Amino acid sequence: MPTLPEVLTDETKKSQVIKDCCELIDAEVKDKGGISGLAIKAGFGAVKGIKPGFVEGAVEDMLPEFARVLDPLYQDARGQEKPISDFFAANANRVADALLEITDAKAKRAKNTIAKGAYEKLRGSAKKNVEAAAPRLGKMIEKYSR
Repeated sequence: MPTLPEVLTDETKKSQVIKDCCELIDAEVKDKGGISGLAIKAGFGAVKGIKPGFVEGAVEDMLPEFARVLDPLYQDARGQEKPISDFFAANANRVADALLEITDAKAKRAKNTIAKGAYEKLRGSAKKNVEAAAPRLGKMIEKYSR
C-alpha cells in the first residue's frame, strides 16, 4: 500500500493536488459565518493579497510535510477499510493536531509580517476550523487514493 506522501506528491498528480487543496481552503473559508467568519475571511484575504500565488506556494511548500504527518491516519483508515473522509471526521482532533504542528512551526519561521500576523490572530480558533475541514480533506485524499 503506498504512503500518503507517495500518493499526494507524485509528480503526475502534484499540481492537481495543490489546486484541489487551494479549492478546499477557499471553500472552507467561504463556509465560515458570523463574527469569527468575518475575521477568517479578512485574514485570508490579507494573505491572498500578499502576492499572486502566495497561497498556492505555501500549499506546495507544506504538502510533503502535511502528507507525512497525516500518513499514520491514512494508513489506519486503509488498514481498517474505512473511507478516509469518515475516518478523518471521526479523528478530526488528530488531523487538526498533526496539521497545526506543521503550520505553527512554519509561522514561527515566517518572514512575511502580513502572513505571520494573520496566522497569529486566527490561531486561537484554528483547531476547530481545521477539525471542521477534516472530512472534506479526507474526501480530497480519497480522490487520489483510488
